[in-house]
Amino acid sequence: MSQRGSVTAQKSTQQKDSANAETVRPISQRFVYSDDRAMERPFDIRQLLRLLGYMKPYRATVVKALFAIMVGAAAGLSIPILTRNAIDRSIANPNLELLTRYALLMLGAYIVLFFAGRMRTHNTNWLGQQTLRDLRNDLFAHIQSLSFDFFDSRSAGSVLVRVINDVNALEDLFTSGVVQSLTDVFLLLGIAAILFSLHAKLALATMITLPLMFLLSTKIRVQIRRAWREVRLRNARINSHLNEAIQGIRVTKAFVQEEENEAFFYHLNDDYRIKHNQSSKVGDLFMPIVDVTGAVGVCIAYWYGTRLFQIGDISLGTVYAFASYLGRFWEPISRLGNFYNQLLQTMASSERIFEILDTKPSVTDKPGAPDLPPITGRVEFRNVHFSYLPDRPALRGISLDVKPGQTVALVGPTGSGKSTIINLLCRFYDVTEGSVLVDGIDVRDVTVRSLRTQVGVVLQEPFLFTGTIMENIRFGRLDATDEEVIAAARLIGADEFISQLPDGYDFVVSERGGGISLGQRQLLSFARAILADPRILILDEATANIDTETEQQIQRALAKLLKGRTAFVVAHRLSTIRDADVIVVLDHGRVVQQGTHNELISRRGLYRDLIETQYRVMA
Repeated sequence: MSQRGSVTAQKSTQQKDSANAETVRPISQRFVYSDDRAMERPFDIRQLLRLLGYMKPYRATVVKALFAIMVGAAAGLSIPILTRNAIDRSIANPNLELLTRYALLMLGAYIVLFFAGRMRTHNTNWLGQQTLRDLRNDLFAHIQSLSFDFFDSRSAGSVLVRVINDVNALEDLFTSGVVQSLTDVFLLLGIAAILFSLHAKLALATMITLPLMFLLSTKIRVQIRRAWREVRLRNARINSHLNEAIQGIRVTKAFVQEEENEAFFYHLNDDYRIKHNQSSKVGDLFMPIVDVTGAVGVCIAYWYGTRLFQIGDISLGTVYAFASYLGRFWEPISRLGNFYNQLLQTMASSERIFEILDTKPSVTDKPGAPDLPPITGRVEFRNVHFSYLPDRPALRGISLDVKPGQTVALVGPTGSGKSTIINLLCRFYDVTEGSVLVDGIDVRDVTVRSLRTQVGVVLQEPFLFTGTIMENIRFGRLDATDEEVIAAARLIGADEFISQLPDGYDFVVSERGGGISLGQRQLLSFARAILADPRILILDEATANIDTETEQQIQRALAKLLKGRTAFVVAHRLSTIRDADVIVVLDHGRVVQQGTHNELISRRGLYRDLIETQYRVMA
C-alpha cells in the first residue's frame, strides 16, 4: 500500500511536468471536486433494494424485529378499544368489577408494549451495526482493488468521506428505518380498518385532509432531496481540504500560509453550515404539515362525532376511541414522512458509495489467468506506448530487452518517462499499445498478485505505517520470522541504528514514520524489499533524499543485494548509475541513448549533458 501511494504521487508529478503543468492557483481557487459533484438523478428504487440487500444475511433478525414491532403495535391498538369498552360498559353504567378487569387488561397491554419495545431496540440496533460493518468492509475492499487511475483523480479526503461519513449516514436506515416503516404501513392499514369499522361516515369525514397533505408534501420532497445532496457535497469538500491541510502542514508552515489555509477552511465550514441550515429548514416543513393536517382531522372527528352522539348515532366511548385512533393514525404518517426525509439523505450518500463500488479497476486479471511461475528476471518492452491522459503520451514506442541479472539505470529529465516504465513493469497501469513481458510472458496474461510478489519496489518517498520497526519491515513478507526480519535489516545496514532506539525492533514509529529520520526510513524500506526477496528489484529515486554517508552504506549493501537479480534503477546521481550494466537515456517518452557509462560519456548526447550539468551544480 505504501508503494502504491508513492508511485501514484510520482506519476502525477511526472504527468504534470510533461504536460507543462498549470501555474499554482490561489488557495481560494485550487479545489475542484470532479468526483464530489451533487448528482442529480431521480429516486432509484433499484438503489434502495441494493442497499437492503445487505440485510439479507440477517433475515432471522429482521423477522424478530418485525415480530416485536407488530406485537407492540397490536398491544397499542388494543388500548383504545379497551378504553371504549370501559367507558361504555363500566363507566356509563357503573360496574367497578368490570372496570377493574379492563384496567388490568390495559396494564397487560402496556407491559407487552414495554418488552416488545426492548426486543425491537435490541434487534434493530444489532441489525444496523452488522449491515454497516459489511457495507464498510465491501467498500474498503473494493477501494483496495481499484487501479491507480482511480486515485489519480480523487483526493484522499474524498475517499475517506465515502468510507466513514457516507456509510455512517446510512445508520438510521438500517437500525430502525426499514423495519419501522414496514410496521408503520401495517399500522396505517390496521388503524384505517378500525376507523371504518367504528363509524364509516366519521372516518370519511376525517380523511378529507389527506389529499391536501399529499400534494404539499410531494412538492417539499423534491426540494429536500436536492438540499441534502448539496450538504453531502460540502461535507466532502471539508474532509478533502482537512486531509490535504494535515498532509501538507510542513509546506504550509514553511511558506507561512496558515492564515490563508484557515480562511479557506472557515469559508468551507461556513458554506456547509449555511447549506445544512437551509436543508434543515426545508426538511422541517414536512412535520408541521403532518401535524396541522392531523390536528384538523382530530377537530373534525370531535366536532362531527359530538353531533352524531347528540343524535344517538354513536356512543361516547366510540367517539373517544375514534379520536384516539385518529391521533395514532397520524403518528405512522409522521414517522413515514421522517423516514422519507431520511431516505432522501441516505440516497445522497448511497449514490456516492455505489459510485465507487460500481467503478471497475482498469487493471484486472483475465478470466482464468494463471499465476506467474518463478522467474529468472528477463524483462522485455516491445514497442510500448502509454498515456495517462488522452493525447498526452508518456511513452512513445519504447523497446527494451533486459537480461536476467542485469542492472538497468533509467536516466532522463523530469517527465521523460522513467517512473512510467516502472509503473508498467509492476502493472500499476496497462500499456496503451505494445506489451511488457517477463520471462517471455505478457504481464497481462498472469495474475497481478503473482507478478508483484516477484517484484520489489523501493521508492523515493518511503512510507512507514504506525507500528513497530519489526512490523514495518515484515510488511514485505508477512510470514517472515523475527530472525529473517533482523537478517534483512543487518544486510542493508539498518540494524545499527535500530539497536540504538529505545525499544529496538519494538520501537513504535508514528504515522508516516515520524520519530526517525528520512534516511533511516529509507533504510527500512530497503530492508522491507530485501525481506520480500524479489527476482526483479526496482529502485525509483530510492537514494535521492538521503545523505552521502547513508548512500554509501546503501551502495555497499546493494552490491550484495543486486547480485543475481534483475534491477531497474531510476536515479539522477552519478554514483547510483555509473556501475549499471546498461544505462537507458529517455527524453519525452522515447529512448534516445543506450549503453554503459563509459560508452555514453565518450560521445555527445543527452546523457553527457546531464552528467556535465550535475558536475557544474556540484561544483
